[in-house]
Amino acid sequence: MAIDQKTIETSEAQRGQRKVRLGTVISDKMNKTVIVQVGTSKAHRLYRKTVQRRTKFKVHDEKNECGVGDLVRITETKPISKEKRWRVLEIVEKAK
Repeated sequence: MAIDQKTIETSEAQRGQRKVRLGTVISDKMNKTVIVQVGTSKAHRLYRKTVQRRTKFKVHDEKNECGVGDLVRITETKPISKEKRWRVLEIVEKAK
């Protein structure tokens, strides 16, 4: 049974777009889990100065490929454990 492109597009539209972030691996000590730090910049609401913010995510890494310092692309997914709701899409750049 073949699935046509239109069926894929409609199921994707119903599910909605998943968030994708780009971040740096800061810890790989756990099994199949890495901690990724994602940096964002936002204007201060009163002073309009750009403020840097950092958020840490626990990310599922199925093959244990990521190492500290790697630049990775992560995406939202269904809850994998108590704190893991993200998974590694790809390793953009390996650490030197």
